[in-house]
Amino acid sequence: MTVRTGQGRARRARRATAVAVIAAGTVLTAPGTVLAADGLPKQPLTADLETGGAACVAGDERPYVRTVPQAVARLYGPGGGQPGEASRVRGEFEAWWQGEDGAEERVSMTTSTMNDTAPFGWQLPDTVPDETVVSWRVRAVNDAGASAWSSEGAGAPCEFVYDRTLPDAPVVTSSDYPDDNTWTPGAGVRGTFRFTARAEDVVAFAYEFMGELPRTADVRPDGSAEISFVPKKSGRQVLSVQAQDRAGNRGPRTSYTFLIGEGPAPVAHWKLADAAGSRTAAAENGTAARAGAGITFGAPAPSGTPLTSTASLDGSGHGFLTPGAPVVTDTAKDFAVGGWVRPARVDGTRTVLSQDAGTARAFTLGLTPVGSGPAWSFSVGGARVTGGLPEAGDWAYVLGQYDAGTGTVRLYVNGREVGEETAAVPVAGEGDFQIGRARGAQGYRDRWQGEIGDVRAFDRIVVPGELTALATRTALRVGHWALDSAPDGLAPETGGGAPLKLGAGASVFRLDDDPCDIFDPDCVQDWPLEGDGHLGLDGVTGHAATEAPVVDTAGSYTVSARVRLTDDAPAGPMTAISQGGEHGDAFKVRFDPETSSWDLVLAHADEPGAPETVLSRIEQPDGGFGVGHRVTVVHDASANEVSFYLDGVKFTEGGTAAFDTPWKSTGGLQLGRARTAEGWGEQLKGVVDSVYAYEGVLSETEIRQLP
Repeated sequence: MTVRTGQGRARRARRATAVAVIAAGTVLTAPGTVLAADGLPKQPLTADLETGGAACVAGDERPYVRTVPQAVARLYGPGGGQPGEASRVRGEFEAWWQGEDGAEERVSMTTSTMNDTAPFGWQLPDTVPDETVVSWRVRAVNDAGASAWSSEGAGAPCEFVYDRTLPDAPVVTSSDYPDDNTWTPGAGVRGTFRFTARAEDVVAFAYEFMGELPRTADVRPDGSAEISFVPKKSGRQVLSVQAQDRAGNRGPRTSYTFLIGEGPAPVAHWKLADAAGSRTAAAENGTAARAGAGITFGAPAPSGTPLTSTASLDGSGHGFLTPGAPVVTDTAKDFAVGGWVRPARVDGTRTVLSQDAGTARAFTLGLTPVGSGPAWSFSVGGARVTGGLPEAGDWAYVLGQYDAGTGTVRLYVNGREVGEETAAVPVAGEGDFQIGRARGAQGYRDRWQGEIGDVRAFDRIVVPGELTALATRTALRVGHWALDSAPDGLAPETGGGAPLKLGAGASVFRLDDDPCDIFDPDCVQDWPLEGDGHLGLDGVTGHAATEAPVVDTAGSYTVSARVRLTDDAPAGPMTAISQGGEHGDAFKVRFDPETSSWDLVLAHADEPGAPETVLSRIEQPDGGFGVGHRVTVVHDASANEVSFYLDGVKFTEGGTAAFDTPWKSTGGLQLGRARTAEGWGEQLKGVVDSVYAYEGVLSETEIRQLP
């Protein structure tokens, strides 16, 4: 072990004795309190003494401190602190140490007189030397005399060492992620780092990875420590480490820089997009999987993903796929398994992926009953985590993950963690990997019925960005109406889809329709919100609508429009955009003058008086000027939540709400009106422009990029 070199240890041996004796003052006591009889105070107990907030100890247990501490004692008069008695005492403190010349040095201080049992404190002087054992003691004094010292008899002196010397910077090494300017795989791959002290009194290392919370690691007997780290993304990473001595001093930082490559490919990957009639599933990585007779290839794939087709499993004893070998070779280390699934049934326990462990299984990913309904499930050994809301006929990306560093399992549905992280003890699973079934004592069971696609198994952690990419479904644009023209009263959809039919009181304004001279002071010129024109609505009968629904309001969708109000003080609510049924709206965005807010309103059913979920953003009306506001509705069916954006911004609080009662609307997309108890109403007086509709969820970045 290298002997520590640090700051210079200039020691000044100065004797200083400060004695201040203050006469006892008038004793004020509470009613019924009796002054203690005259007599000597009690000897202070070692258990009632503290050094800088730590217990009074000596010898090898003495504390090392980085600042000169305060000595604190609880003292007792002749009555011993008994209830109903009060004694007045003062504390006499004394500290000593061996000077550089070998001679003993002492300092002392006497406090003012106070009621006994109150804390008596002494801030030790700055003349206390460092790197030296300092002892102190105390006794109680009153007019009758002094108690025995706390160090006498069965007592003992309190000791400490003042240490202000910083430890040297530690040595940091790693064979997994070397500091040599080379790219090493990679994101999600656990690496080990070793810290070595260069001083004998180091007890811990404080370390911090860039972008992570600070942590500490205890020193082992050989003066080193090892920690593991899983990079969450590729790129340049910096590890900062400081040695910490027993006094709490931290020395200079060692900065260790390493380069993280992309995470390795999965150890096994089957797209399950094989040709109809195939009896094996080709492997992108790993071994091809044998398909049972209950497998049908060429089934539909989740929209918005790179998949072109999936495999359908009939739930029978022949509905399975297996490579005939394990894919997770060591279940005690990090691993993850997942894929796209669409259950045809959600009753009972049903398996998506598993791996045999004798007559049981090492892990199982699928769904299971929880309470009165189904839930997604991932089990490792005897531990299980459940969460999410599986629904028959709905696609979901499901992934289970075991983290060997924390010894816990996690479950992710559509890129979001569900359930609670659960401690697990893995079991050895050297049997075959299974798709669509799980091993039991009596054979295979818990069979999947529905579609499965893009199955992957990893021998590492799947990092957040990668998980998001795997689970993302790109939103598909199903409508864009520029509202720049309306030949024959029909505003075309830019992709050739269903047009918006203009009703009475609705017209498309174009700048070239009103060519007054902008330099003429009498020219009152309107301007299109976007493009060459916009839709103007008179607030009485004006509206525009498609004949059929544009988005499936029971699924995930995004709808957005730019709106400008004409009135400064509308008489009542005015709806900009909606889509609903016979009695109500599956969603509508309206301006409510009573609260001066843009509101997203979602009825829970197509019934008169149905409950509603409302999200609001306070905003002043436009008064016919400016570019208006872009309002955007996002319904995420997989997360059972709805969000509302105004001008591309969603409030952190109140911008999103849980919503688990969507319903499929039957009416067309409406601009400028909504369903009310009296029929069509809430007519908008203003303009609407640039309407977009998507099947799926636009990201926040994509929403901000809308015009």
